[in-house]
Amino acid sequence: MQLAGIGVDMLEIARMRRVLATNPRFIERVFTSEERSYCKRCARPAEHFAARFAAHEAILKALGCGFGNGVGLLDVSVGRTENGRPFAVLKGRAAEIAAEQGVREIALSLSHTHDVAVANAVCVTDEVRPEQDGKADAAAELVASFKKARSIIDELERLQSELIVQETQSFQEV
Repeated sequence: MQLAGIGVDMLEIARMRRVLATNPRFIERVFTSEERSYCKRCARPAEHFAARFAAHEAILKALGCGFGNGVGLLDVSVGRTENGRPFAVLKGRAAEIAAEQGVREIALSLSHTHDVAVANAVCVTDEVRPEQDGKADAAAELVASFKKARSIIDELERLQSELIVQETQSFQEV
């Protein structure tokens, strides 16, 4: 059984913008109605569609699978809490794979610059959660588990930001 999985994906926003302009049916096939509604309400929809597409890929990487083999394009999506925090929504074969691996939650982080959207996903299983000692409060343990996953995501985002800056500088030197 897999202890935990980490997935990261990046997508150029200009690429998403081109796809949206040339293939309007793309969003119907790839994004849920909730995702489409949210992204279309945003000032720059392509950035939000790109972040969600990257999230779909990052979640599947964290699960150790990809699209195909029974996982459909709409089996993975991104929801939002009332305060705007993104969360993974799994159904169909993607949900089955998560259950088979003992995944209890998926910590998800989305970000974008003017040029690139990035998503990080961390699958959390019971094996990587703190052990209960009988005295600990379950809610406190859940918070600690999220904080640990969040720290991993924060470090990944820091490293990705450094990489983006380095690639931008290298590109500008050419």
